[in-house]
Amino acid sequence: MSSETTGEEEALEAYVGKLNGNVWGISLALVLALVLFAATNILLLKGGENVGQHLEILAQYFPGYSMTFVGSLIGAAWIALVGYILARIACGIYNIAAR
Repeated sequence: MSSETTGEEEALEAYVGKLNGNVWGISLALVLALVLFAATNILLLKGGENVGQHLEILAQYFPGYSMTFVGSLIGAAWIALVGYILARIACGIYNIAAR
């Protein structure tokens, strides 16, 4: 076998080494949205005094978020958007550095 790589192998190596920002963005967005949605609603079901007092701080960053079911949907949408943008930026930086 030759130590030189063929054009197909080089193309494969270039493709595999590059991160797909769209896939990473959607993945992170879904995970973060699910976590916030679940955390909010679990605390709502649990009940008690000062339900989710720490999570309510997120309302300062995500307009419309509150410790309600509808608020959890709004917060999930906001955090999904933020997660998508952050993942796209991180993948862009990685892809530039990997060149």
